[in-house]
Amino acid sequence: MPAKFINVDRDTVMMFPPDLREWLPENSMVHFVIDAVEMLDLEKFQINERGSGSPQYPPSMMLVLLIYCYATGRFSSRIIEQATYYDVAVRYICGGDKHPDHDTICNFRLKNREAFKEAFVKVLMLASELGHLKKVGGVSVDGTKIKANASKNSAVSYKRAGKMIHQLELEIEELTRKAEEIDNSPLDDGLTIPDEIIRREDRKASLEKARKVIEERYKEVQEQKQAEYESKIKARDLQRKKGKKPRGKDPKPPSDSPLDKTQFNFTDSESRIMKAGNSKHFEQAYNAQAAVDTEGSMLVLGEYVTDHANDKLELNPSVKSVAPEIRKVNDALADTGYFSEKAVLELEAEGQGPTVYCAIEKQNHHRTVEDLLKKEDPPAPAIDASVKEIMSHRLKTKDGKNKYKKRKETVEPVFGIIKSVMGFRQFHLRGLDKVNLEWNLVTLAYNFKRLHKLTGGSFIPASV
Repeated sequence: MPAKFINVDRDTVMMFPPDLREWLPENSMVHFVIDAVEMLDLEKFQINERGSGSPQYPPSMMLVLLIYCYATGRFSSRIIEQATYYDVAVRYICGGDKHPDHDTICNFRLKNREAFKEAFVKVLMLASELGHLKKVGGVSVDGTKIKANASKNSAVSYKRAGKMIHQLELEIEELTRKAEEIDNSPLDDGLTIPDEIIRREDRKASLEKARKVIEERYKEVQEQKQAEYESKIKARDLQRKKGKKPRGKDPKPPSDSPLDKTQFNFTDSESRIMKAGNSKHFEQAYNAQAAVDTEGSMLVLGEYVTDHANDKLELNPSVKSVAPEIRKVNDALADTGYFSEKAVLELEAEGQGPTVYCAIEKQNHHRTVEDLLKKEDPPAPAIDASVKEIMSHRLKTKDGKNKYKKRKETVEPVFGIIKSVMGFRQFHLRGLDKVNLEWNLVTLAYNFKRLHKLTGGSFIPASV
């Protein structure tokens, strides 16, 4: 019996131009993004300068194009340009026959950093109006390492740079001596001695700049390291006064000179060598921060990117990245990487700020039988208890446990969606300012994606 196949006819000419909406599902996210962007105030968006009197692509179309493409895993301006030809939803966004080139897309993105930030807030205000975001509640903060648009092989360590500078100085001295002897005779490969001297001097200047940047970066964090050291010593002295023996060895004071292994990258000088998650693998990266709603929406309420390799300095900036018109934060959840007594005291501001729930040590994921048994709250800490002791007590209470378990249920899945579903694992732009712009767009696109799911594509308030 012959097989039966569906007839595929590529030769019949359509009598009328197709309505692209008929080729898209009714619940397609593209409809939601277009309608939502139309509700935003886009006056501050700048259009591309293409000469006096030339027609411009409307900001609403360009914004929808970026948001939809980012939400569906297309981050490169060249790939977005290609999608305007081959993707039905993207063609619909652009009216079917409009194809902004990659330069236009890239320029629109770079020119509108502040406007994108405002759009980020306005979308969250829309979520609040639709009943999907509470005005008061908690946030869960965390950071994830995102690869920089630079290779580790383009980096040099502080120690290695010093050795190379010394070697170049010797070579320049030797070449200068030879130049005096042979009067600029050409070398074997056709290069002249003056050219070789200039090349080495340029390389030496680059290496000196690298060492200077490393030294300046170290000075910025030296004060924080010293404060942490003094805080740890103070806490251990307090334990001794109470008759308790401190655990482990006394901490060592911070070094006065940059670590020999500290590196500078010539491709993206603001990126750093960072440990990738819990692995032993290191990569050239940035630390992308997010503050996520813990009240059920899983929307990103605040975001930014830092070049700090760990989260020790990020508790306050992460929580304060949430715009006050979006959320009055009453609880802040963070893992052990964020804990420092100074940061907790500053954020809580003697009861004026949010209550912090921050782990003080890594938690064991394996729960014993004893962990499953219902326990009474431990006795309240002493009046003179340290911040660490107060935090330890707070996390052992029933209320503290219930609140802190929301951390893993909120911010970690968001990073999983951004990396695994949307496919954003590496920045395409370079420099701290530009990667901040890119992360803002990624989280904006994520929020559209999440809000589309929360609303089912409808703009009817959740309470109705």
